[in-house]
Amino acid sequence: MKTIINGLNINYIDEGSGQLLLMLHGWGSNIELFKGIIDFAKSKYHVVAMDMPGFGKSDEPKEPMNVDDYVNFVISFIKELYPLEKEIILLGHSMGGRIIIKLTSGMHDGRIKTDFTVPKIVLTDAAGVKPVRSAAQNKRTKRYKFYKSIITKTGIAKAFPGTLDALQKKFGSADYAAASPIMRQSLVKVVNEDLVPYMPSVTMPALLIWGDLDTATPLSDGQQMEKLMPEAGLAVINGVGHYSFLENPVLYNKILGSFLGI
Repeated sequence: MKTIINGLNINYIDEGSGQLLLMLHGWGSNIELFKGIIDFAKSKYHVVAMDMPGFGKSDEPKEPMNVDDYVNFVISFIKELYPLEKEIILLGHSMGGRIIIKLTSGMHDGRIKTDFTVPKIVLTDAAGVKPVRSAAQNKRTKRYKFYKSIITKTGIAKAFPGTLDALQKKFGSADYAAASPIMRQSLVKVVNEDLVPYMPSVTMPALLIWGDLDTATPLSDGQQMEKLMPEAGLAVINGVGHYSFLENPVLYNKILGSFLGI
């Protein structure tokens, strides 16, 4: 399905009936990966998932977006399509979890005004804890800045614009290298925000589902969230990584179903 939100064409899925369950995907992902969860949950819930700006079949944003921008976009999406919903359960994977943390913490302290409440949330291999950079990563960043300074000051970057882009791809992450210029700037804004200070304000029941082999958002992140969020409980799926809902869908859905009453 298609809709227009804030001037952008947005692709989304809308299936089932009952209480609204809104799913938010991770960075570099799209709603197609949620198919297994959607098919499972739609027997009891009205399940909605959208490709966020810059992902899947949705338009790329006109300007780089930070976490607050994505939060506001999600709220605009809900206001446009589901204005009568008063209670919405949120489920997020990776970056989707990051957005949910920021949104729900803001509802608690009054920073974010909505016409709906969030009775419970599900965070799957969620982002939000800013990783501690290793010595090797710091060294790599230092090398990047050194080379960038040389090609910028010598005029090489201006004469050969592709040089700076190639340098960024060489030293950036796989997600960074695959992204467009606008989405690269968005990625930097998103990953550099530490949401740990907001976590104690996430006071509704929160199910945290994690793969013990996750290297993108390690299990220690989930353990920290469980300690900081007053009503959080952590369920660990052994032998899977960052996409626990794809790698062991049977156990994932069993855990999810217990929390949501499916």
